[in-house]
Amino acid sequence: MLNSALLSSQSFVFDGLLKNWSLYGINTEQGFSYESMTHDWTNNAVGRVRLLTQCRQLYTFSHACQLTNRPDWEAMLPALFNFIVTHYYVNERWIFSLNDDLSIKDRQSDAYALAFVLLSFSHYYRVTKDDRALILMKKTHLFLLDNMQAKSGGFYEYYPVNETQIRRQNPHMHLLEGYVAAFQTTQDEDYKKAIHSLLSLAMKRFYHKETKTLREFFSADWQLDEKTGHQVEPGHHFEWVWLLYQANKILPNSDHTDLAQELWRTATKHGLAENGGIYNQIDGNTYLPIDKAKRIWPITEYLKAITVMPIGREEKVHRIETALNFIQEFYLLPNGRWNEYLNDDNTAKDFPLPGTSSYHIFLGLTEVIVWAKANNDLKDSF
Repeated sequence: MLNSALLSSQSFVFDGLLKNWSLYGINTEQGFSYESMTHDWTNNAVGRVRLLTQCRQLYTFSHACQLTNRPDWEAMLPALFNFIVTHYYVNERWIFSLNDDLSIKDRQSDAYALAFVLLSFSHYYRVTKDDRALILMKKTHLFLLDNMQAKSGGFYEYYPVNETQIRRQNPHMHLLEGYVAAFQTTQDEDYKKAIHSLLSLAMKRFYHKETKTLREFFSADWQLDEKTGHQVEPGHHFEWVWLLYQANKILPNSDHTDLAQELWRTATKHGLAENGGIYNQIDGNTYLPIDKAKRIWPITEYLKAITVMPIGREEKVHRIETALNFIQEFYLLPNGRWNEYLNDDNTAKDFPLPGTSSYHIFLGLTEVIVWAKANNDLKDSF
């Protein structure tokens, strides 16, 4: 049962989604990824082409090339990397987005996007050994420290800095992800220090001890935002679970794995809908759902979390099978397409294919496949 679900998932990712995105979602003439695609695999122009989208595509194809031999995908990587550097690295810093005609749209430097520079360039370097990636990763790190670091801890959302802006945990979570990948690739102690700092921030600021929830929105000095401070995203709980265990391999600390287990317990108890899937958002004080719709990424993060949680094998397999069956029934579509959003009754919303989502789908499904292979639960895999 599990073997069949995993092989079906693998086929969807490698023979469907990535294959079709490489054929139709990449502008081969100029080397960049489209921001969004329609369900008939044509470009869905949305008025902007973000650095974030380019980096997520570079990461996904770079990581895929480490798992399976695809010379055609590997051949795409330098052009995509070069496009990113040529179009988004302006005056020694990264800009946010381009217009559809590839002229500059938004010159802000966005912490969330910079996290994916670190992640994607780390994986790009592993495949290509292009030293430019390492140089630009270090420049990105130094830019964050020199220009976006806040005295109250963490980083501001964007540069130029507005010190009164709402602060979010989400960019910091992805910066942790980026720094983990950067350290794994380089063993650079500067990146280890950044990991330690971000883990400390999570323990001190993001985790709400009274309710055992991870909060999303804060004031400039890390007080809960008056309007949105109660909001909790179960998908981010699961994302942090996986990341805390990845970081623990670099900086072992039982406080961090204890946090992961608290976040897991809260999210599995209150974030999983009775009819399957994971709510987009719950109230951190009452635990009741605020947004009962179900985007695809929270359940792929749930899959990742299952693989690292110290739970019994039987429970692990049951949770993976249940989640994979739900994903395949309600999200995954023929020819590598997917439903980005479900309503609370699991009917699909009409929505195009975002260029950022394949990162979640790819990593969630492949983490489970890698886990199954390591535990002799999967045969005939990559």
